[in-house]
Amino acid sequence: MPENLVINVVGWTGGALVLAAYFLVSTGRVKGDSVLYQLLNLVGSALIIANSFHFGAFPSVAVNGVWILIAAYALFRPRPKT
Repeated sequence: MPENLVINVVGWTGGALVLAAYFLVSTGRVKGDSVLYQLLNLVGSALIIANSFHFGAFPSVAVNGVWILIAAYALFRPRPKT
């Protein structure tokens, strides 16, 4: 499989994951602090970074890097014990 095809599939998959997360939270199927929502954002953004870096789209790399940090914080932040 040609390299550009692989990297494009990676990028489109990342975009689909981020959009799926947005759809799920916007339609009330998941909550914004759910593990699923944050994982979809984290993995999706990582895949978009791979694509963006390959093609030299560094503003997208930076934005998605911050997106990953936000998702990681939401996943691993200390939570009060109930």
